[in-house]
Amino acid sequence: MAKNTSDRNTILAEGKNCWRIARADRVAFLIDGASYFAAFVSAVKLAKRSVLIVGWDFDSRIQLQHDEEQQDAAGQLLHFLKAVISRRQDLNIHILIWDFAVIYALDRELFPTIKLDWQVPRRLHFRLDGNNPLGVSHHQKIVVVDDAVAFVGGIDFAKSRWDTPEHKAKDPRRVDPLGRSYPPRHDVQMAVAGPAAAALGDLVRERWYRATGHRLEPPERKDNDPWPPELSADIENVRVGIARTESAHEERKEIREVENLYCDAIAVARRYIYIENQYFTSETIADALAYRLQEEEGPEVVMVLPRQCSGWLEESTMGALRSRLILRLRERDLHGRLRVCYPIVPDLGEEHIIVHAKLMVVDDSLVRVGSANLSNRSMGSDSECDLTIEALGEDRIEKAIATFRNQLLAEHLGVSPDAVADRLSTRQSLIEVVDELGDSERTLVTVEVEDPERSEKVLPASAVFDPERPVSSEKLLEEFVPEDVRKPGKHALWRLGLILLVLLALSAAWRWTVLGEWLSVERITGWIDHLRGSPSAPFIILGGYIVGSLVLVPVTAMILATAFTFGPLLGFGYSLSGCLLGAAVTYLCGRLVGRDTVRRLAGARVDRLGRRLAKRGLSTVATVRLLPIAPFTIVNLVAGASHIGFRDFMLGSVLGMAPGILAITVFERQLEVAIREPGAGSLGLLAAVAAAIAVTAFIARRRLGGSEEMPDDRLSGS
Repeated sequence: MAKNTSDRNTILAEGKNCWRIARADRVAFLIDGASYFAAFVSAVKLAKRSVLIVGWDFDSRIQLQHDEEQQDAAGQLLHFLKAVISRRQDLNIHILIWDFAVIYALDRELFPTIKLDWQVPRRLHFRLDGNNPLGVSHHQKIVVVDDAVAFVGGIDFAKSRWDTPEHKAKDPRRVDPLGRSYPPRHDVQMAVAGPAAAALGDLVRERWYRATGHRLEPPERKDNDPWPPELSADIENVRVGIARTESAHEERKEIREVENLYCDAIAVARRYIYIENQYFTSETIADALAYRLQEEEGPEVVMVLPRQCSGWLEESTMGALRSRLILRLRERDLHGRLRVCYPIVPDLGEEHIIVHAKLMVVDDSLVRVGSANLSNRSMGSDSECDLTIEALGEDRIEKAIATFRNQLLAEHLGVSPDAVADRLSTRQSLIEVVDELGDSERTLVTVEVEDPERSEKVLPASAVFDPERPVSSEKLLEEFVPEDVRKPGKHALWRLGLILLVLLALSAAWRWTVLGEWLSVERITGWIDHLRGSPSAPFIILGGYIVGSLVLVPVTAMILATAFTFGPLLGFGYSLSGCLLGAAVTYLCGRLVGRDTVRRLAGARVDRLGRRLAKRGLSTVATVRLLPIAPFTIVNLVAGASHIGFRDFMLGSVLGMAPGILAITVFERQLEVAIREPGAGSLGLLAAVAAAIAVTAFIARRRLGGSEEMPDDRLSGS
């Protein structure tokens, strides 16, 4: 086939759309978690000096391999890492995970810091990355072995990541560490060897230094080749572009290489743009695709997304934003060159395949795999890392890229890669391949936007759930409060509105995670309901608050369950008393274990909160309670470790928590009544309750010194 001279013009440009361009001796595409975990095990067994792991989540309990003959060799992740270290006396393993992945996420392994930093050999180092701006997560998924082999993509060493390309609906091997089954999951990782792996080692070591203040030296190269022997290279001797996203922080400038590279790659596409991604909420990427779809001779665009976002909260926010962009693309698709699909397999029922891959293939000339979602967060907020390969007119690379794309389509359509290649060679259309191959049980199905109006009525959710840049409290106020009412005298009322919004979001989060299935408000309510009327009920309920505080059960869920069971009056009394008892116990725990231990559990950012608490304890505690800017238990631990006076801590907790508890126990009950029985009386009472809470919050805030700068410690989304 004749080559266009433009094929040989690279779009990779260091400093613009990539950080570094490095040579890879070998490249392999690992489709789905089973193949990646197997390759990881094989590479780490061959490591001699260094294994570097960075990620968004981490669970030491996951099973790396599930075949009986392999389990003895790998077993659980923690056991495997300990065994490898015991055999290699010169080997060090460094693991860096986003700090709020431990504190904030409700269904993750609790306190892996203890297990991995206190119960394993000293040469296994586990740290939490707290060196991120407000609202920003560390989202890169990178493994580097001896600076010789590296893996980059969308797969963390976390629960619910393992699966095979078959994505069987009832696969008994697909269970989490607690033995619970989870839906099929599709994902992709890329393996590289040679200088590209060494460059990724440099990237990880820089992140480690930022997070810990300690510099890691590159491992000595002693001709070690940890490339998995059973892993065949898809490409050899090729340039790899490493693109990043990083938000501006302290002295670091904003980096948007991922976004720039997406736009540049979309702009040069001639025939096909094939995309797989978990999300689609980036306005910039949508605009770039829309522009190409309007062209008379533009490329086809095939997008493979999940059928829907996971959980009620995510579907109501990210899902609604996705619907809006899909509608926009379909309006711009003037020539019928767009397909937005989701994969299905037999016997799924109400479940769906979680498409978690983050990849794009342009023609047969470019492929990129990484951690970046097609979301605003990944374009300019969260830290990301993508790898990109260009063919530059070389037949061998074009063939490898085309084969990879065909393998992905074949998996989704339930056919062989050769069938995809044959159909594409005759039809010259990805869309026709999607439409004609597959069957009714395993195929790609068009994503339907069921409620187009909803997507246009979304709250400014992108500002909270999908921010393009780190979010400040002032920015939140601007998003949710109209300019004509944004006046100093009304700040308290709108602050209350923000509090209630956060409380409602926390409540809804229970529907977003697996934890909500067994620790939901309804189930907690059921447990409490059994106690109603029992003389021991008050003691058991208050004891439950203490235990819940110790194991990081969100206090909002406990308050909601208590309010729904006992009503506003008793609910308020039980909730406030229980919260104070739980706060007192965890405060004493913080005092007993000290600041160093709390820092190991919660991350480096507790130092800033601790200093604030020690400097002006009562007002800061009350402020942190009034505006939920840090997890309940963590505030208690830090306060104890900071040696704030117990009296000031408890008084600040009372002043700060009472308005929020009142809002939950009274306001939401009246809201429920107003919705169920709307009328002048119920709506008037609702307004009166809201006004009373607003006044209370305003007075408390004024009494506590409202001008004091807020601690820069807030919960961040994933």
